Amino acid sequence: MNIRLSDHFTYKKLLRFTLPSIVMMIFTSIYGVVDGFFVSNFVGKTPFAAVNFIMPFIMMLGAVGFMFGTGGSALISKTMGEGDCDKANRLFSLFVYVSFFCGIVIAVLGIAFLRPNGSLLRLTRTSFDGASLLKACGNGSSELMSNISMSLVSMLYNIQLIRYAGEDGVAAYGVLMYVNLVFLAAFIGYSIGTAPVVGYHFGAGNLPDLNSLLKKSLILICVFSVSMFILAEGLAVPLSGIFVGYDPALLALTVKGFALYSFSFLFAGIAIYGSGFFTALNNGLISAVISFLRTLVFQTAAVLILPAIWGIDGIWISIVAAELAAAGVTMFFIKNNFVRQAPVTATEH
Repeated sequence: MNIRLSDHFTYKKLLRFTLPSIVMMIFTSIYGVVDGFFVSNFVGKTPFAAVNFIMPFIMMLGAVGFMFGTGGSALISKTMGEGDCDKANRLFSLFVYVSFFCGIVIAVLGIAFLRPNGSLLRLTRTSFDGASLLKACGNGSSELMSNISMSLVSMLYNIQLIRYAGEDGVAAYGVLMYVNLVFLAAFIGYSIGTAPVVGYHFGAGNLPDLNSLLKKSLILICVFSVSMFILAEGLAVPLSGIFVGYDPALLALTVKGFALYSFSFLFAGIAIYGSGFFTALNNGLISAVISFLRTLVFQTAAVLILPAIWGIDGIWISIVAAELAAAGVTMFFIKNNFVRQAPVTATEH
């Protein structure tokens, strides 16, 4: 059964539609985890710590691609919802061509896998549309900010860990980051998967469907969050052992950090989804504010202040405090801005 963006989405249909994005993001994250596993187990904890030091720089390289991908798709899906498929195709083509010049290798791989399918979007002749490019960049600025901010904050975490726990602290943090990548990939994949649906119904003025999507998504995020927390707490020892089981002291430090860090999974999904939701509504400002506060302001403040109170434990708790604060801000924006943002032409159907 084909699923169309214009459909009314039940829980089952929503999960079916977003599952490919979730799986894609999880396996992309696992690809990076495998590197860490082999470096740690076959080269040692010092090279493993070194890899974690340079990883933030690598993450920055993908920031522009995330900006065009998320911001552009939000604008395209909104345009499709408005019924202007010709313009949607022109925008789609424009973003693809611009991305080509921004990152030739990534764009070539993406174009190589384009194939005839049921999509309404096709590469076609286009013209330069500076306003649409700026709109896409504005929509995707939160993803750009998230990647850059996360990279900068990771550097700060590493500095604090060197100060409070030395090389072992950086290695332990590396293990947590690898697990964190896989777990948060599910939230990111879900946000990416739902964005075209949200954008389409926003463009079409279907407020009842937007409200339904938001309610169902928040419930699913909460279920995912609790499941991830339970899974992380239960697998703290075996997952840590996979990476650093060869060093008892490092293993103990990692397991303790894991037990505290896992509480962040209870709150992280709300801010991740909320930022993606506002991007899909073409409200890049609120999306960027959520990402900026979550990935830079709250984490920076927490990792500078809490270790002075609780030492190394304060570093692990920092992410929990930051995600909790970000979740609160996200719910505030949803409550106070979504109804105001929503189209006034919405009708029941």
